[in-house]
Amino acid sequence: MNTRVSELFGIQYPILQGGMAYVSTAKLAAAVSQAGGLGVISAMELSAEELREEIRKARGLTSKPFGVNLFLRNAKVEQTAQVVAQEKVPVVTTSAGMPSRFMPLWLSAGVKVVPVVPNVAMARRVVKDGAAAVIAEGCEAGGHIGELTTFTLVPQIREAVGVPVIAAGGIANGRGMAAALLLGASGVQCGTRFLAANECEVPQCFVDEILRARDSDTMVVGRRLGQPVRALKNSYMMEFAQREMDPMITNAELENYGSGALWRAVRQGDMVSGCIMAGQAASMVKDTLPARDIILRMVTEARELLSAAPTTVF
Repeated sequence: MNTRVSELFGIQYPILQGGMAYVSTAKLAAAVSQAGGLGVISAMELSAEELREEIRKARGLTSKPFGVNLFLRNAKVEQTAQVVAQEKVPVVTTSAGMPSRFMPLWLSAGVKVVPVVPNVAMARRVVKDGAAAVIAEGCEAGGHIGELTTFTLVPQIREAVGVPVIAAGGIANGRGMAAALLLGASGVQCGTRFLAANECEVPQCFVDEILRARDSDTMVVGRRLGQPVRALKNSYMMEFAQREMDPMITNAELENYGSGALWRAVRQGDMVSGCIMAGQAASMVKDTLPARDIILRMVTEARELLSAAPTTVF
């Protein structure tokens, strides 16, 4: 499937795997890249040397391009940004902020910079700074989100910038991929779907929660803190929502309550007091498969739908 995104990254299929904190390891990223997509390592919890080790581990598992995601609010981002440049990682995706201060460093190292953007204004700004593409992420996505939906965000950003647009948020199958391409995207990014990849190193209980999720089983908390997060409903999320509405609880206390919640879910398998970050597409994830099969199924379905569109759309 040849698009501007597949040409830009030198990959077979225009599918990126989202950089999910504590989830997107070298093993998962390499499997996605080996399957023809673009795998992405999350640098969220890693020190500079740990990130360097993950990058080199991925290179030992695949000779194909892969990327690194940097969460820009992370305290270690100054050091990990240097590692991305030193290791000449083919692609860096960024989230939770403006990557402007790092752009000269990365661009001089030949790294393609692809920020996640929640609105048109930010898309225009990062393209002006030298972004090779942008990821237009709607609020259907899991984890940290903006306010606009994928359906409205993608076409607006497509009309506003000249670089390739990658759609993210609510996409977990070929139908979503086909819709994104028709909206003007040149590729898609999927996070939640790859939580159920065989190569994803999360506890089985976490995967089970994804597999049994219904369409209304996610919720958003954190708007009061200016950091809205989508995750599956559980005791932790319901309690967070209650505390968020309580004026007697300070923002500092609220932040402290949320500290370590994702770690508890992903690394300790705590499905009660942990934050099970996942998008609204969780209800469309029905099985666990190798990353290669996830990608091939998605591409095959998208091709079939797009080829049949002239006779089915009226």
